[in-house]
Amino acid sequence: MWLYPEVRTMGEFIEYHARHTPDRRALVYGQRNISFAEYDRAANRIANALVARRIGPGDRIGFLGLNSPDFYFSLIASAKTRGAFTVFNWRLAAGELAQLIADSRASVVLVERSMETLWNEAIAIAGHAPAAIWFDEADSIEAQCAHYPDTRPDLFISEEDIAVQLYTSGTTGVPKGVMLSHGGFNRMRLCEHLEPAYEWVDGDIFINPLPNFHLLSIGIAFQCLYNGVAISVVRQFDPGLVCEAIQRDRPTLVTLTPTMLQMLLDHPRAADTDFTSIRLTLYAGSPISLGLIKRAIVRMPGKFMQFYGATEAGGAFSILRPDEHDLDNEAKLQSCGRPLPLIEFRIVDAQGNELGIDEPGELLIRTPSITTGYWNQPEATAKVLRHGWYHTGDVARRDAEGLYYIVDRLKDMIVSGGENIYCAEVENVLSTHPEIATVAVIGVPDARWGEAVMACIIRHPGGTVTEPEVIAHARTALAGYKVPKRVVFMESFPLIPSGKISKKDLRAPYWEAHGRSVA
Repeated sequence: MWLYPEVRTMGEFIEYHARHTPDRRALVYGQRNISFAEYDRAANRIANALVARRIGPGDRIGFLGLNSPDFYFSLIASAKTRGAFTVFNWRLAAGELAQLIADSRASVVLVERSMETLWNEAIAIAGHAPAAIWFDEADSIEAQCAHYPDTRPDLFISEEDIAVQLYTSGTTGVPKGVMLSHGGFNRMRLCEHLEPAYEWVDGDIFINPLPNFHLLSIGIAFQCLYNGVAISVVRQFDPGLVCEAIQRDRPTLVTLTPTMLQMLLDHPRAADTDFTSIRLTLYAGSPISLGLIKRAIVRMPGKFMQFYGATEAGGAFSILRPDEHDLDNEAKLQSCGRPLPLIEFRIVDAQGNELGIDEPGELLIRTPSITTGYWNQPEATAKVLRHGWYHTGDVARRDAEGLYYIVDRLKDMIVSGGENIYCAEVENVLSTHPEIATVAVIGVPDARWGEAVMACIIRHPGGTVTEPEVIAHARTALAGYKVPKRVVFMESFPLIPSGKISKKDLRAPYWEAHGRSVA
């Protein structure tokens, strides 16, 4: 049943490949190719350096920096120490970062020199000052630890030890530290291994430009490395850099958020980029608009697979398989697919009653990989983990074929005149207009209806679509009460660090003007 029955913890799958295929490529960084044997030795040296600093069971080992080999080495090194690798979001303001530093109580943090000003400002606010290990390209963590033994520390790692702690995006309230165990990650690999849609081909290479503080990056990285797939490391997401790496490294696999996919296709270099090496594009992180996925399928020749997951799961809950991506079946393109093996879905109403076909309600999920809880937040943990089920906060429905559809977030749903309006439904219709590049629908205060639908729109370059034209387009496919009452045109949208549109920030000016806070 298990692909590698002897692998129990995150450090052990690198060791497995280092023993069985030591020369196999694990990481690609510019002109450098790093084998699994080299990877394992570097991780062991860093692990021994951390143990020498008296890092013990449950200690938080922080990381603040861009994507690099040092990040990947440290990720696995931490897994060999019984510490929990805690990745900090380098896009935050100093005050926001200070909250995470204080909450994590990290013992030591690996800090990239380019983040020095941010780090010092955050530490001054946090009231907690972890030891900092500074590094950069010229003075890497790998080089600093070169004199330590290259054998793994003599420690027993429990499957229930916390391997990684990631902070939620913070779209509402203060971010929460999601604790993910070695056993949870390993059981996620089992769910994937039992899923026939996942195919791994000898020589596969995955290009990873995703932010390392996000589960989308770490989850896919673990999945690829577990299956012996090399990772092309891109420092950060920049459409031009991604195009350059695709031309240079000829990756076969890529994962992007819908926002990143849009930015990639819109970039001038995309017109001259050869995407033919990519046999599979995975997309996740937020719902994708109908217009964007249709455009991507036409532009990129490989297969597409959507997955739906959450930080709390350590990976995917469900996938829309490549053979279900059909340009002639637009409705199916909006599905998040079916649950992976060993994962169960339920859709319930506010009283917890199970709902039937095409009845929208909250999606509850039972998975063997679920988080052990939120760090130091037992009440928040109890709110989402009840009787073995994870309460997602997503509104979903199931069709007669057994496909699931994420209708909206509960908090994003608009209630106008007593009618429930799902933003995603309106966004999908508007996204098909040829002059609309990106759209985000929000609810704004309305004296008569309580809330009114407003569409925030970024036009395609050269687009001249007007508010009346947008409203007329919406009327062709939506009931009158769902049609936007207002349309605003914008040059860009506020984003949270994971690349999702921050609807909280879009809503804020309208609700705060009425003396109400925004969730």
